[in-house]
Amino acid sequence: MAENHHIPDVLADRYASAAMVTIWSPRGKVMAERRLWVTVLEAQQDLGVGVPDGVVEAYRAVMDEVDLDSIRERERVTRHDVKARIEEFCALAGHQHIHKGMTSRDLTENIEQLQIRDSLQLVRDKLVAVICALGRRAAEHAELVMVGRSHNVPAQATTLGKRFANYGEEALVALDRLEDLLGRYRLRGLKGPVGTQQDQLDVLMGIQKDQLDMQPGEINKVAGLEQRVAAGLGFEAVMGSVGQVYPRSLDYDVVSALVQVSSAPANLARTIRLMAGHGLISEGFRAGQVGSSAMPGKRNARTCERICGLSIVVQGYADMVASLVGDQWNEGDVSCSVVRRVALPGAFLALDGQLEAALTVLNELEVFGDEIDAELTMYIPDLLATPLLMAAVGAGANREEAHRAITEHLVGYRSKMSSRPLGVRAAGSSVDVPDLLDSLESDPRLCLTRDQLGDVVHYKQRLCGAASTQAREFAKQAELLAEKHPDTAHYQPESIL
Repeated sequence: MAENHHIPDVLADRYASAAMVTIWSPRGKVMAERRLWVTVLEAQQDLGVGVPDGVVEAYRAVMDEVDLDSIRERERVTRHDVKARIEEFCALAGHQHIHKGMTSRDLTENIEQLQIRDSLQLVRDKLVAVICALGRRAAEHAELVMVGRSHNVPAQATTLGKRFANYGEEALVALDRLEDLLGRYRLRGLKGPVGTQQDQLDVLMGIQKDQLDMQPGEINKVAGLEQRVAAGLGFEAVMGSVGQVYPRSLDYDVVSALVQVSSAPANLARTIRLMAGHGLISEGFRAGQVGSSAMPGKRNARTCERICGLSIVVQGYADMVASLVGDQWNEGDVSCSVVRRVALPGAFLALDGQLEAALTVLNELEVFGDEIDAELTMYIPDLLATPLLMAAVGAGANREEAHRAITEHLVGYRSKMSSRPLGVRAAGSSVDVPDLLDSLESDPRLCLTRDQLGDVVHYKQRLCGAASTQAREFAKQAELLAEKHPDTAHYQPESIL
């Protein structure tokens, strides 16, 4: 027999936090299942099902005794994972009273939903921390004017604070969706093999053996049993009518929400990578950190690259889950099982790793103000294009004619500047602006005086529109969010590899 080599789970071992790994770990799942079994058993006992004294206590006493190897050996015999875990728990407790009236999906569906709900809450908390960190950065750099780019080329001036606010706004939208999803996320409940709850009814009706007709009171007892189980798992509502499995479109609702959450950090990271390439910013570089095994001193945005990569991983799991939507046979089957075992934990672990990395970058970020200002100086003529057009139109010029005129002057200016070395080009831009203004003033198509041109050229905050205000407004929203979630607003990420 070939040696059994352990292949590590990269998402769990390298990227995700300990808290998220615990939720989806085999041991965590076993303990959650045992919690559900005991909750059901206690509820059944309270509703009149015979359970000898000391049985519940015996199960409770061994809930934490999890031997995964023993369970795996049992499964080799049973070829049924749930049956193996039932046998293990009963052997430890010395009784056989759990899982009465339950099918495997009564266990696994509800536990998976518990894992999903707990993971959504953890994601929500970390997203709050990301938004608050973005708010702090937005406030810090609300007035730092920089080159704004569309299509990755200079367009108009903005501020670095507004750039952080842009991604923060997107994160706020994702947070709204998460909150909505958590508010309406319902438990499947104890529905049995085809959703009729017949087995639980049989368990409860066994109390009155002479009563063959199913009475409303018995159905109400099952409903009460479900509500107690839901409450025991922290759910407020239970689905009314499902088959063996709950609709897989709900899983897609969850994972697609994770994709939406991943977008803002990925956009932020991609922009930081672009800015780092121009020497404007750094994601941070710790003492002893190495950027390249071949190039000493290299400082690449490796964590931002990770953030972008993990976003793609989350999207890939969403594609997997999407394939299960509308693929349910009759009252249910288990063809979806292998997909969900991979995709659900994978999506949460990947997103958790992304949020941890995003928080690390936001904490360690370095901003190079002088380089940002130098780039701004280099591209001032490009950034003046739209304000010049608006000033010309305001002075009475024909818009399309003024548009052509300004284009001609800027093309000539760029041609002159491109013939110079980069360092001279950046240093000389502000010196050459007066020459540009001379040519603009002399063009009759623009109707602009030197005073009017001078008003336009006094750039900085004047050319940024409402950028600074928008950055500060977002920062205020982030502060309000921090007041609402004081325990998570300043969450510190785990040390990442």
